[in-house]
Amino acid sequence: GPEVKLVVNNDLPIYYLLFHLYCLSIERTPVFFFFFFFCSSSSSIEKQSSKNETTTMGCTGSSVADNETNDRINKELIEDRKRLDNEVKLLLLGAGESGKSTIAKQMKIIHLNGFTDQERETYASIIFQNCIGSMSALVQAAAELDIEISAENKAAAQRIVNLGDAEPMTPEIANDIKALWADEGIKETFDRSAEFQLNDSAAYYFENVERIAAEDYTPSELDLLRSRAKTTGIIETDFKVGDVQFRMVDVGGQRSERKKWMHCFQDVTAVIFCVALSEYDLKLYEDDTTNRMHESLKLFKEICNNKWFVDTAMILFLNKKDLFESKIAKVDLNVCFPTYTGGKNYEAASNYIREQFVAQNENPKKHIYPHITCATDTGNIQHVFDAVKDIILHQALDDAGLGI
Repeated sequence: GPEVKLVVNNDLPIYYLLFHLYCLSIERTPVFFFFFFFCSSSSSIEKQSSKNETTTMGCTGSSVADNETNDRINKELIEDRKRLDNEVKLLLLGAGESGKSTIAKQMKIIHLNGFTDQERETYASIIFQNCIGSMSALVQAAAELDIEISAENKAAAQRIVNLGDAEPMTPEIANDIKALWADEGIKETFDRSAEFQLNDSAAYYFENVERIAAEDYTPSELDLLRSRAKTTGIIETDFKVGDVQFRMVDVGGQRSERKKWMHCFQDVTAVIFCVALSEYDLKLYEDDTTNRMHESLKLFKEICNNKWFVDTAMILFLNKKDLFESKIAKVDLNVCFPTYTGGKNYEAASNYIREQFVAQNENPKKHIYPHITCATDTGNIQHVFDAVKDIILHQALDDAGLGI
C-alpha cells in the first residue's frame, strides 16, 4: 500500500502563538486542544501514493523546542482560564450620554488610587474642548432661536464661534466665555437647552473658566468626571476589591457603537445599565426626532430580555439625579410620559421612571436591581457599588444552590 511521509512543520509554534492570542480575545480555551491535535497530527501527515517514496522521519532537535513552547502556551491558557473564571465581569451598557464612562472613572478613583498627574494633563484638552464647544453651541443656538446677544458681547460671540475644535484655553478666550455666560441672551438660550444639543457640564465649566484657563491648570477629579468625550470601541478597567478581581467593560452608547456590544456579552457576571434621568425632555445626538428616555427604555428591554443575560444580574443605574432634581421642578415628566400625573415632584417622577424600566422585564424569575445615582458624586457611587457587590455575591450563592 502507499507509504506515509511525516513532514515537520517548522512554522507550527507561530500558529500556536497566533491561536493563543485568539483564545484570549474570546476567553475560551477548549478549542485549543482540538487545534493542537489537528496541527500536530492531521496537518503534518501526507499520504504519498508513489511506491518509490521512502519513509522520512523529520523529528529533529527543533521538535524539543516546539514541545516546550506548546507546553508553556498550554499552561498560560489554563492560567488565563482560571483567572477569568475567578473574575467578576461587569458590563456597562446604556444609551449615549447616560454616564457609563463616568462610572468607570469612579472605579479608578475609588479602587485604583485615582488619576496620576500625567493622566490628568491628558484630560485638559478634552475639558478645553467641552468648555469652548459648549459656549459655541449656545451662541449658535441663540441665532437659531432668534435670541439677541447684547451688542457689547457680539464680538466675543463671533470669536468663540470661529475657534477650532482643538483650541487651547487662554485667558482671552476665558474672558470671552465669562462675558457671554453673564449675557442675558445666552442665559435665555441656556434655559431652552432642551431644544438643541448641549453638554451637561456646560454651566460647571463656565463657572470655573478662570481656573481652567490658568497657566498651571491641572484638572481636578471633578473636572475629569465632568468631562465628556464620545466612547468608541471597548474600554476595560481592572480593579480588585478585597479578594475579588473585577473587570468593568465600558462600550460606546451611540447607535453606531452598539454593533460592537455583542463581542462583550460572553461570561458577564452582571450588567450595569445606565439611564440619564434628566434626559426625559431631550432628543438623541444621532437622531433629533427620538426622545432619549424612550430610546433608553427600548434598549433596556432588548438587553434585559436578551438570551445571553437570562441568568445575569441586571443592575439599573438611574443616573444624573442631581440634574433631574433641578429639572423636574421646572419641566413636568408628562412631556415624556403622557400618562404620568405626579406633577413636578422628584420622588413621584423618579419612582414612575423606575417602574417603567422594571416593567420591561419579561422574565418573572429575573430580578432588576434599580439604584438612583449621581455618577459625578464619588461618595454616592462608592455606596451604590457596595450594594452591587452584595447583589453579585447573593446571586453567586443562589446559582450554587446556597442562597439564604
